[in-house]
Amino acid sequence: ISTMKNSRNYLLPVILSLVLSLGLWLGSVYAPTGFTSMVSTGGQKYQKLQDIIQILDKKYVDTINSEALFEKTISDMLHELDPHSNYIPAKDMVAMKESIEGKFGGIGVRFFILRDTICITNVIPNSPSSRADVKAGDKILQVDGKPVAGKKITNEKVMGMLKGIENTSVSVKLFRQGQVLNKRIIRGSIPIESIVAAYMIDKNVGFIKIDQFSVGTADEFRKAALLLKNQGMKKLILDLRNNGGGVLTAATDIADEFLPSGVPIVVTKGEHVGTYTYRATAQGILEKTALTVLINSNSASASEILAGAIQDNDRGKIIGRRSFGKGLVQEDLSLRDGSTLRLTVARYYTPTGRCIQKPYDEGYDEYVQDQINRYESNEMYAPDTTKFNDSLKFKTPKGNIVYGGGGIMPDIFVPLDTTNNSWYFSDLRFSQSFNAFAFDFVQHQRGKWSNVNQFMKEFSVSDKMLNDFVQFAAKDMKVPVDKSGLNKSKNIIKQTLTAEIARQLWLEDGYYQVMNRYDNEVQRALKYLSF
Repeated sequence: ISTMKNSRNYLLPVILSLVLSLGLWLGSVYAPTGFTSMVSTGGQKYQKLQDIIQILDKKYVDTINSEALFEKTISDMLHELDPHSNYIPAKDMVAMKESIEGKFGGIGVRFFILRDTICITNVIPNSPSSRADVKAGDKILQVDGKPVAGKKITNEKVMGMLKGIENTSVSVKLFRQGQVLNKRIIRGSIPIESIVAAYMIDKNVGFIKIDQFSVGTADEFRKAALLLKNQGMKKLILDLRNNGGGVLTAATDIADEFLPSGVPIVVTKGEHVGTYTYRATAQGILEKTALTVLINSNSASASEILAGAIQDNDRGKIIGRRSFGKGLVQEDLSLRDGSTLRLTVARYYTPTGRCIQKPYDEGYDEYVQDQINRYESNEMYAPDTTKFNDSLKFKTPKGNIVYGGGGIMPDIFVPLDTTNNSWYFSDLRFSQSFNAFAFDFVQHQRGKWSNVNQFMKEFSVSDKMLNDFVQFAAKDMKVPVDKSGLNKSKNIIKQTLTAEIARQLWLEDGYYQVMNRYDNEVQRALKYLSF
């Protein structure tokens, strides 16, 4: 990496001089059918670019990867326009497509690598693995006859071996409680769930967490909401924290569930795409449900569209901290070699007229530094009053004041909670200590508790179990014991360990049911909804 970085520094003047030529060259060489006619002149410039690349290949002091350099140059050129226009190489498009579509070809298991062994933590119900009688707790020894245990193997390598085209087969050798089993699994379509948790916090209040917005997210949300309504939900906490966005129409369709017919959801405006207003229909199933929406600085794009629509239409309270501030709309344009040009084609505006895109006129590097700047300026612990500028003030239909200029400002600010944090806890969190210990613990506990509620009533982390965990982390995960950090973070370590055990048994739904009992934003939302 450092070699490429140094090479880039030497080549920067050349790169900058090529930016204009690259724009024209892209149009003729990489453009999909129909784009070529847009460029009719400039052949000498294209040839100049090719000549320079060839000279670099033959004459430069170090070996360079001309393709990687070229692709990096395209990205740099696009970032001169705005921070979110980008070039996506063909090799990265498979994962990108899976994220957008919300599915992939695979076998339907969750796993992690512990002690150089692939450990299956969960099996998706009705998945290919479930039908093949693969069970949580199994360990994979071989895949298609190739040993994978006791080797330095990565998650990416494992995924590459297990994923594949639907209806193709993969053979695995498993270790289960002293037995070696051989399974042939026919791959199927595996959903990437957007709704990672949906449950009733109490008899009236439901909780739904949306992890991302993909093609199927609105349908997932509708099913989850109907399920909770049938359980008595009259109020909802919608969690959009750490949701970086995704498919715009997924956000507008979910907003539609809360808003009456004809109400504006979002407006998009672009030089070449015109102006379009997304409006609610008469199909909403949650129009009478009291609502709070949780956001933080990692809530971006589609999350901000949804939060902005709720706030600007006086439909619910936004709780948390200022959102990311991405108000640009991208369109993906496929190129001939399978790569993609992700181009900003419009800005979006909330119903009151706010463009919440944060400034990017100081350059790309400063733009991506914004999150760190928020910590350093203390914004995570108190609202940044400089953002409440009269020139950025807007009024909702009921006269409430909202602000543009960079993200959604919450109606109710909740500071970041660092009360029990320590470097020791951070080291434990970023190691595999919690999920590894939880995996070992539940091997002989599966089936002991029928549901999360029973688990939360009956289970607690004793001081002995905490000490066992600390010793395990030191010995197996190489996280040295820090008595001062342990003393400061004792409670949050116990909470996290409990939640990770629940995750092993009931996936994210179990994890959030445990952690939300201690979550300040969730508790603040419950307090608001109690009035």
